[in-house]
Amino acid sequence: MIKTAAKTTLMALLLTACARPPIVIDSGCHAYRVIRASRADTPETLRQVLSHNQTWRARCMRQRQ
Repeated sequence: MIKTAAKTTLMALLLTACARPPIVIDSGCHAYRVIRASRADTPETLRQVLSHNQTWRARCMRQRQ
């Protein structure tokens, strides 16, 4: 019984030793874009648009270069 458990454990270790880490694709940069402000926007909306655009540029412009 112990030999079987040891063999099973060893086999599991050997099979997972060569596993590659998963590749994470950030699709947020493809789903969202820079927002253009309107003259009718309130100061609070303009602040939120600016915040969104700065965040998008910081995260997504590196991926496009």
